[in-house]
Amino acid sequence: MPRDVNATRPYHSPKRAERAAATRSAVLRAARDLFLSEGYAGTTVAAVAARAEVAVDTVYAAVGRKPALLREVAEAAISGTDHAVPAAQREYVRRIREASTAGEKIAIYARAVAAIQDRLGPVYLALREAATSDADCRALWQTISSRRAANMRDFVADLRATGELRTDVSDDEMADLVWSTNGPEHWALLVHERGWTTERFEASLADTWTRTLTDAR
Repeated sequence: MPRDVNATRPYHSPKRAERAAATRSAVLRAARDLFLSEGYAGTTVAAVAARAEVAVDTVYAAVGRKPALLREVAEAAISGTDHAVPAAQREYVRRIREASTAGEKIAIYARAVAAIQDRLGPVYLALREAATSDADCRALWQTISSRRAANMRDFVADLRATGELRTDVSDDEMADLVWSTNGPEHWALLVHERGWTTERFEASLADTWTRTLTDAR
């Protein structure tokens, strides 16, 4: 008797996938709004579910428990999508690697950081605050911070390959300088505290990195 191929084939419904994606987006938006307005400690999964207009079990199924919610909100802010995107697969990273001069690479990255911080900065600062009292948040903060530092070493290595970097500063020190100035704390001081525009912040980053990293001083 012939085997029914359709009986073992996984069922896939584009409409179901679209609904699941829409639900995940709604949950992440609700979680972000509450984390920023109420803080991590003051946000409950039930409140996220109510804001997203879904059941609590749906929040767990779509994203996970509260630590997972904060992690995914942070990852979404970094990538600009509803899912984490590895650094090597981000569009601006590909453009940096395709650029031929250090100046071009720095300009591309400064523009990307300025755009990312507009959505990431508030989330990152909320995560840092939560990390002071919650072990899961502290582990997430350390993971993201360490990953960002490693990415900066890759960025500096890419710059070094152009032959335009200073020779009196080590790559590790350069990576730390970029890491410190592309962080949300630096963005918050200038944009939130001093009222800088995103464009001015971008220009300042590009100028600072060009002056401190390259021979074009």
